[in-house]
Amino acid sequence: MSISAAQVKELRDLTGAGMMDCKAALNETNGNMEEAIDWLRKKGISKADKKAGRTAAEGLIGVDSGVREAAIVEVNSETDFVARNAAFQEIVANVAKVALAYGGKTEAVAAAPYPGSGKSVTETIKDAVGTIGENLGFRRSAKLTVEHGAVATYVHNAVADGLGKLGVLVAIETTGNAHAANAFARQVAMHVAATNPMALTTEELDPVAVEREKAIFADQARQSGKPEAIIEKMVEGRLRKFYEEVVLLKQAFVLNPDITVEKALKDAESEIGAPAKIAAYLRFALGEGIEKEETDFAAEVAAAVKK
Repeated sequence: MSISAAQVKELRDLTGAGMMDCKAALNETNGNMEEAIDWLRKKGISKADKKAGRTAAEGLIGVDSGVREAAIVEVNSETDFVARNAAFQEIVANVAKVALAYGGKTEAVAAAPYPGSGKSVTETIKDAVGTIGENLGFRRSAKLTVEHGAVATYVHNAVADGLGKLGVLVAIETTGNAHAANAFARQVAMHVAATNPMALTTEELDPVAVEREKAIFADQARQSGKPEAIIEKMVEGRLRKFYEEVVLLKQAFVLNPDITVEKALKDAESEIGAPAKIAAYLRFALGEGIEKEETDFAAEVAAAVKK
C-alpha cells in the first residue's frame, strides 16, 4: 500500500523516530499506526511516548475548592490571546465554582445555572462568543470529595488565581489533621503535574496496556538469545521498572527522589497524626487528546515518502 506524508509525520510526532525509520515501520505494518509504534519500539528505535498531552486547543484549566472537596474544569478558546482576556478568565473561574456546587459531572455542569446570568453554563458561554469574538467551548469537568481528610489543588504556571494551562486535584483520606493532609496533598499534586502517572496503583493500570508492554519487553529480551527462563525474569524486571515509571505510588517522589510517593505518604503520617491514604487524583492538561488539523507538512517528510 502507499504510505502518505501525513502518516509518516504523525508517526514521527508520536515517536520521535527518524523519517525513514517511520516510513519503514509503516511499510512493514501496512500503515497500521499502533503496530508501527510497536515495530519501532521492538527495534529499539523509539521509546514511543505517545504525546497524548499535546496542546491542540487554547483556553484555560480552572480549579475551585471547598473544605473537603475540589473541582476542575476545562474551557477552550481559539487563541491564547483570549485566554489572557479578563472576561474569559472570569468565565472559567465561575464555571469552576459551578462544577464545585453541582457535583462536577460535565453534563450536569453544562446545564447548571451560571452565576448571575439566569442562563445555563452552555448558554452563557455561547453568548460570550459574540462579545469575546471567537469560538469558545466548555469541554469537561470533574470533582473529588472525601468524607474525612482533604482535597488539594495545584495549577502549574497560573495566569490568575486557580487558572492556568495544567491543573491537578489530589484527595487524601485521613482522620488526622486536615491542614497537614492538605499540605502534603498539594505536594503530591505538584508531583502529578510533573510526572503525569497513568494510574494510582498497579491494580488500576489498564490490563491491555500492561499486556502490551509485556509483549514488547518479551520481544526485546528474545533478541538477546537467552533461554526462556532468563527471558521471563528479564521481562519481570522490566515490568517492575515500567510500574515505577507510570504508577503514582511507585514513582520516585519529585520533591525527594530518594523515596517513592508511597514512602513519602507514610512519612507524612507523622505530621498528619493518623494513617492516610491517597484516595484519588485528577490531572487536566489543556487540549490533551484534541486533534488539531495539520495542513502544512514539512517538505522533507514528503521527500522521504517519495524515496
